[in-house]
Amino acid sequence: MVQSEDSLVEYGFRRVIITITAVLCALLEIVDTTIVNVALNNMRGSLGATLTDVAWVITAYAIANVIVIPMTSWLSQQFGRKNYFAASIILFTISSFLCGNASNIWELVAFRFLQGLGGGALLVTAQTIITESYPIAKRGMAQAIYGMGVIVGPTLGPPLGGYIVDHFSWPYIFYINIP
Repeated sequence: MVQSEDSLVEYGFRRVIITITAVLCALLEIVDTTIVNVALNNMRGSLGATLTDVAWVITAYAIANVIVIPMTSWLSQQFGRKNYFAASIILFTISSFLCGNASNIWELVAFRFLQGLGGGALLVTAQTIITESYPIAKRGMAQAIYGMGVIVGPTLGPPLGGYIVDHFSWPYIFYINIP
């Protein structure tokens, strides 16, 4: 069954809530891509890891993103976009908690991989949800709203990570994703 172009369009307060939720989810994913960079030395010391080992914290997240992003459209169709988005949020949040509680570098790498699977799915699904929530005439504006959230993320990550590492400790960079 094919839906018409405007069948998923939302109006009023509901569209505002959907837009804010989707942009915040995409923002969290983008922030998590860069926030870890400033904490690598602290992780290395705390977990007794080498520089090569700790680089896998970033690499695992990126690999998971690369795996899940191309599959997102198919997975959304299989499970339903709303269910897939909710599952992605849950996976991302639980994985963030597990990353903060990791007791060795390889646990952290494994949990970062899981976090990347959830995060990559969030990024693509959020964009689709925002696009479909607006009528065709306003989809350009919807993409601009989404784009602002995505642009702010890489800029916000390192300073936020630096502040958290300086005033707390590295696990808290993952706890910010937990509601």
